[in-house]
Amino acid sequence: MSGGQARARRRDRRVYLRSHPLLFALLAATRGRPVRRLGRTLLVHDAAAYREALTRLPLDRTAAGTTGGAARAALAEGVLFDQEGSAHRAGRRGLADALGAAGVEELRAVWRPLLVRGLAPLGHGGEVELVELARELAGSVVCALLGSDAEPAAVARAAAEAAAASVRSHLPGPARPGARAAAERTAGELRSLLGGGSDALAVMTAVAAVNTTVAAVPRAVAWCADAGLWEQATDPELAPRLVEELLRVTAASPVLPRVAAAGGSVGGCPVRGGDRLLLVARHAAGAHRRDPDALDPADARHLVFGAGPHTCPGARLARVQLADVLAALAPYRPVVTRARVDRRAALPGWRTLTLRGTR
Repeated sequence: MSGGQARARRRDRRVYLRSHPLLFALLAATRGRPVRRLGRTLLVHDAAAYREALTRLPLDRTAAGTTGGAARAALAEGVLFDQEGSAHRAGRRGLADALGAAGVEELRAVWRPLLVRGLAPLGHGGEVELVELARELAGSVVCALLGSDAEPAAVARAAAEAAAASVRSHLPGPARPGARAAAERTAGELRSLLGGGSDALAVMTAVAAVNTTVAAVPRAVAWCADAGLWEQATDPELAPRLVEELLRVTAASPVLPRVAAAGGSVGGCPVRGGDRLLLVARHAAGAHRRDPDALDPADARHLVFGAGPHTCPGARLARVQLADVLAALAPYRPVVTRARVDRRAALPGWRTLTLRGTR
């Protein structure tokens, strides 16, 4: 491991240790086996077992403690993550079409001017607060995608609050007083902000898009800056691989909670209906042991976006947006001057990340 890569890994590790220390201590302690059972919970670390769980095991989309369960509890109706059968497939197809190649090109016209304006201070010796810029990008993209006239920054804040409240209401252990009510309230506020006619799919799209963008982009940029990877970011051949590798090691959604709908097996471990699965995307993709290398990308890098029918429909958007951010930053060769972990966010990320250009 080079000095730059070691520095980047140490900084990124702070995100986990300060935001979700108990959870990630448990994951680190159990990753020695591909699958580890703790009571009715299976922790799935291995890439093959992770794929098997998402592609071969029947999953309950509405169970408590899953994304779909949280969505249903907060929004009280079917959404992208908990619909079944044809309704689920139709919802995913519609979103996948909007986030296909043509759709993403249209969205680039929204975020590119924001990047030019937001990063301009770097060219004059100034600093840029990247988390705030990521929120602006995410909120603007969501409003464009959903056809909402809401103020992008307000949408980004509301989506972050809705995600954080939902996670707090579904954490393991004794019920937290007021957590369920807070989740319902914040989801309702986001829906009102997007427009009275917004459905649950729109709300969940906003929550997913904002929180993954605000978590992923600053962490990837910090790693690139600390490891000195800006030359790769400017190479037409290496840049797309660098994007994939940075998304792999930062793993914005590091754990996917799921519940088995029926019996089966994962990684040779028997699974019963109702068993809870913690699918550790971070470990399946090798983020904990292999540094990003555009010259030798990891085979499992795509697993951070899921697998099979459970692949994230926003994967293309995430890749293209990060590529544009890195390309816009690379001429300035920025370094990180300040970084503070967000301890309340639903996903591990930075509360502030300040950059200063060196050219």
